[in-house]
Amino acid sequence: MAWFIKHETFTAETAALPFDQRRPYLDAHRQWVERLQQSGQRISSGFLVDDQRRPGGGGLLVFEAQSYSDALALVQTDPMILGGLVTWQLQEWVPVSGDALL
Repeated sequence: MAWFIKHETFTAETAALPFDQRRPYLDAHRQWVERLQQSGQRISSGFLVDDQRRPGGGGLLVFEAQSYSDALALVQTDPMILGGLVTWQLQEWVPVSGDALL
């Protein structure tokens, strides 16, 4: 298994929405992650904040998959991507030191 990281940022249109209009999409994303966790998928999701702890820097999804194509297939089922709410990038992560996820 390999580790993958999806980095995402709201599109300008999504960022312009009031929070109460973004919330259903965020909730759908959280439920998607929870379903994957319950099925045994090793996955963590979170958002980035600035030095004042204000969100807006995007989010990260860290997870295991057999291959890049499997990882891509997984993230393409993310409600945030399906809804066109984010721009995103998927990369394999090769841990070199540390034990945070191992």
